[in-house]
Amino acid sequence: MQATDTEAIVLSAMDYGESDRIVTLFCRDCGKVRVIARHGKTSRKRFSGALEVFAHLQVRLVLKDGLSSLRGTDIITIFPRIRRDLGKIAHAGYACEVVDRLLPDAMANPRLYRLFLSYLDHLDSSPATSDDLRFFQINLLNILGYRPSLNACCSCGAPVDGDAFFSGVGELLCAACRTGGKAIGSETLALLGQALLTGRFGVITFPPSCLAEAGQLLDAAVTVHLNRPLHSLDFLNSILDVH
Repeated sequence: MQATDTEAIVLSAMDYGESDRIVTLFCRDCGKVRVIARHGKTSRKRFSGALEVFAHLQVRLVLKDGLSSLRGTDIITIFPRIRRDLGKIAHAGYACEVVDRLLPDAMANPRLYRLFLSYLDHLDSSPATSDDLRFFQINLLNILGYRPSLNACCSCGAPVDGDAFFSGVGELLCAACRTGGKAIGSETLALLGQALLTGRFGVITFPPSCLAEAGQLLDAAVTVHLNRPLHSLDFLNSILDVH
């Protein structure tokens, strides 16, 4: 077994026993990896207090089947301005949990890694907004192959040129195929399409009605691929309600 050096973002961390920590990392070069950090609670020399959610690290791993071993870390950034703002913490926590839940183990995904890191960088330097959250979600779903159709009915395949509807699992439906569902306007669909063509956070702005429609569609499209609810979504929604 050979040590591997790579960049990583901490997706989750939990104490294990009296002194260890079990950490889930999204590594740039090897994907999602669960590791045990021996003395991770107590050894500042080896881990420098770095094993906190959404920290961006340089790590040294010994990869194994099952639980790998974390041998050392150097902090690139802990995103300090995120950690001082409850709204930013809620958005970053959601991003960490949804990536953790949707990304397969041990499968490198450089595009998703770049998107995720860009979102954290943007949150650290700019206000947390629902526009950027929806930008993150639609690009996340697209990269993972889960993106809902934005221009054709998922039932009959007919092009959707105007307003349409979406089902409870986030599938786009034309007026002829809908059985229930919620309306979604052509402007919302167009803005989501633009979000897939734009490489930067902070560029796409949704009018309030479009933002609500996009949120309902994307939350449904994420939820259908989960086997249990996201804990971070309740916290995020409570923060959004306050603001």
